[in-house]
Formats: sequence, structure tokens, C-alpha cells
Amino acid sequence: MSSTKDSTEDQIDTSNVGGLEEIIPEPLMPAWRRIELIQQFRETHGDTYVTVLEVLTALVLGVGYAWWAYIYFFGSGVVTI
Repeated sequence: MSSTKDSTEDQIDTSNVGGLEEIIPEPLMPAWRRIELIQQFRETHGDTYVTVLEVLTALVLGVGYAWWAYIYFFGSGVVTI
């Protein structure tokens, strides 16, 4: 390719390109609007949301492990207080 020609990406006009709403049938538009709302939420709050879910998962796993250890050591009568 010569240096005088534009690259393929520069030849395509992407200024007015829409999302999937151009090809989704009208009866499915309410469902698509819900998906768009979820995607907007993820774009806006994605990192915070994932961090909160990781912290909650860690807390649930930690409490579950502590409960398992308590039952294992004190529930079976192996160790007495």
C-alpha cells in the first residue's frame, strides 16, 4: 500500500454508527432497553461494583470458613473449652 492512500480504517465513516437498535426487531426493543441500562450501569459503576462484590464474597467465604472451623473443633466434641 502506498503512503498516499488512506488506511482502511480512515476510509470508514463511524460518526453516525448506532448500536444494535438498528437491527433489533421492534417487539424486542423493551428487552434491549433493559440491556442498555445494565451496560450503562456497568460502564458508570463497573470498578466500584466489582470491588464491592469481591469484598462481600471475601466476607461470606471468611464467615463460612470460621463457621466450619467452629463446628469442626467445638461441634464434634474433639476440643473442650
